[in-house]
Amino acid sequence: MTKYFGTDGVRGVANITLKPEMAFKLGRCGGFVLTKGSTEYAKVVVARDTRASGEMLVSALVAGLLSVGVDVENIGVITTPALSYLIKKFNLSAGIMVSASHNPAEDNGIKFFGSDGNKLSDQMEEEIEKFIDAKEDTLPRPSAKGLGKVLTLPGALDCYVEFLQGYALDYQSKLNIILDTANGAGSQVAPTLLSKLNLSYEVMADHPDGLNINKGVGSTHPEKLMEAVPTQHFDVGFAIDGDGDRCLAVDEFGKIVDGDKIMYIIASYLKSHDELPGNTVVTTVMSNIGLFKALDHVGIDHQVTAVGDRYVSENMFKNGFVVGGEQSGHIILSNYHNTGDGLLTMVMLLNIMVSENKTLSELAAPVRTFPQKLVNIKVKDKNSWEKSSKLQDKIKVIEEELASDGRVLIRPSGTENLLRIMVEAPTDELVNKYINELSAVVAEELS
Repeated sequence: MTKYFGTDGVRGVANITLKPEMAFKLGRCGGFVLTKGSTEYAKVVVARDTRASGEMLVSALVAGLLSVGVDVENIGVITTPALSYLIKKFNLSAGIMVSASHNPAEDNGIKFFGSDGNKLSDQMEEEIEKFIDAKEDTLPRPSAKGLGKVLTLPGALDCYVEFLQGYALDYQSKLNIILDTANGAGSQVAPTLLSKLNLSYEVMADHPDGLNINKGVGSTHPEKLMEAVPTQHFDVGFAIDGDGDRCLAVDEFGKIVDGDKIMYIIASYLKSHDELPGNTVVTTVMSNIGLFKALDHVGIDHQVTAVGDRYVSENMFKNGFVVGGEQSGHIILSNYHNTGDGLLTMVMLLNIMVSENKTLSELAAPVRTFPQKLVNIKVKDKNSWEKSSKLQDKIKVIEEELASDGRVLIRPSGTENLLRIMVEAPTDELVNKYINELSAVVAEELS
């Protein structure tokens, strides 16, 4: 397991646990590893979301890159999927995004992408960490000739908007939509994109001030959007997160259509048009059993990975699957893009609504979401739960009682001595009953 990198880059509280000193080291060591020490033609694109700490961390990161001779295309505020797209479009060596995605403004993060536009492998992250922790800095230090330069990438935003626009159908002025951009990076992209599509639209949470990113808005807080859609008579609403790689939808009645339902809608549509290679959807263990049952009903297979979009992506590209993602709205459509893209997800859902002449509630109806509850319990040793025969027996009894109408999922936290216990069942009463029974055993055996 990597020391600094989590499932989505290096994260922390900006200027407290994620300091500019670390950003400089990440730029210096990451730049060297990503360009394989050969910087003659190396160019790395750097972008950020709208957090107040972004400029500080980008400045330190860029300084680190320049110090090992890497040229930097610093493109400012743009979404993570846009950065990923631009790496491949302009044949760049790598990309680095400064963002903490859906987290509050106090947090920030630094995530790396390779020349293919994909997140780095664990092995490459470990290599970067070795240089960071080395007792002696042996990396190049050119004093004048050989230093990197800060460049500009003209038309970056327009290029990405054209990419998205190229997949949109003619909506024939039939749709009236509202988009919540979470006061994040999408606020720079969305108005330009929507103005080029043949529909009526409104954008909300599009006035970032550096402190309001994801604050009561966006895909993690869609309550205002859920109220706006039915009361203001929109056909559909969408909410992306601070860096634009997630998307949740809201139907005409103000109900959330989450990532599970979005995957079902897109996969079943592609299957009906013979465009679903492998006839498979890739999800994480957190997807609801209701999705699996709905997929089974229409004859679509599913594969399940660990939590984290990178694991979904690895499975998809290894096996040639084209639809995957997370319940949180991180949807990967590999026929179109190699990373989760909230605005691309929005375009695909609009395409299906128009093509099928159906409302979003009609498209999502086949997925019955089973009640689900997740609790975190402090334990002495988070890795000892599998050795507890009493806990294993209790899990077995519950799973036998649920049969195919529910499940138990237990997994240790990646950072704390916590066990995360999740139960799905046909009713809230059963969910609470089983959660309480499992929690009692964990408290007795492991706390």
